[in-house]
Amino acid sequence: MSSPRPSVRPRNPCFSSGPCAKRPGWTPAALGGALLGRSHRSAAGKAKLGEVIARSRDLLGVPADTLLGIVPASDTGAVEIALWSLLGARGVDVLAWESFGKTWAADVAEQLRLDELRVLEADYGRLPDLGQVDFARDVVFTWNGTTSGVRVPDGGWIASRRAGLTICDATSAAFAMELPWDKLDVVTWSWQKVLGGEAAHGMLALSPRAVARLESHVPPWPLPKIFRLTQGGKLNRAIFEGATINTPSMLCVEDALDSLRWAEELGGLPALIAHAEANLATVAAWVAARPWIDFLAEAPETRSTTSICLKIVDPWFLGLGEAEQRAAIKRLVGLIEEAGAGFDLAGHRDAPPGLRVWGGATVAGADIEALLPWLDWAFEEVQG
Repeated sequence: MSSPRPSVRPRNPCFSSGPCAKRPGWTPAALGGALLGRSHRSAAGKAKLGEVIARSRDLLGVPADTLLGIVPASDTGAVEIALWSLLGARGVDVLAWESFGKTWAADVAEQLRLDELRVLEADYGRLPDLGQVDFARDVVFTWNGTTSGVRVPDGGWIASRRAGLTICDATSAAFAMELPWDKLDVVTWSWQKVLGGEAAHGMLALSPRAVARLESHVPPWPLPKIFRLTQGGKLNRAIFEGATINTPSMLCVEDALDSLRWAEELGGLPALIAHAEANLATVAAWVAARPWIDFLAEAPETRSTTSICLKIVDPWFLGLGEAEQRAAIKRLVGLIEEAGAGFDLAGHRDAPPGLRVWGGATVAGADIEALLPWLDWAFEEVQG
């Protein structure tokens, strides 16, 4: 006999891993101060952009000598700018354990066509052998695998003294996990993840070592305009002072400012981290009590607190072919969506068939608690 259908729904049923849930209490009124119909290059426009940079710096604890700027095309644009602008001076190690890391590896191999490339790979659910990374080379990696729910546990594996640059895609880690800024030369993220902001804008942090590379190394390939960080062989510092390479949405800028102010009022980075960790703990306790589901991340210390990825381990499900498994997942999440109890819960299309629940700080703990019984109910319904 199946369990009764739950009676309590999350107040906010949005659990997407990007764009993520808006901060609690958000309404369009939060955008009332947006600088609409004005140039982003005006003094007022640059002040708004500069405020995003300053508040982000303060909230994340970005070192004073690290430059921080707003760039086009979300986190993807920020990563691509870094790869195309900085690589080629020495060999490269790319770490790939989920779809985005594999994308960066493919870009370096197929678009930049670097010969001195090593790709250190691992299957979904695992990390590659971090001890094999060569820090005499440039190193490209994601801090948190958004599509696998696997993160590096800390920065202890990164060499403090290194010849190469460390280029870190931190889009689902920034504002939710501690980042060792002294060990990271390039860090990228977007507003649409932990802050629950709108899409299309990325942020790029450059250490003094990264700036020195930009001013001493000329890539052998042509750079599109939106990738160019230098002028006349020198860094274009205006990008890191409130100017942008292309036209930003001032509506999205206002939304980012609202998110940053909310995060400050919540208690800053420690509060954001604690909230995400509490959400993971809630899911972990639920998983531990159920034989049909488990984390995709095999090692507990590598479990993401934001993109919480789950796999179904029930013998019935494991006995299905992959196409049947994906169909079962589609039906499971469809039942929950039809009930208005949770949206966008299927795992990423490139990941093994499974579930993914965003647990960042914009997701209320009570909403995570309310969602979990719906997962139990929907699994029993699909299993029949």
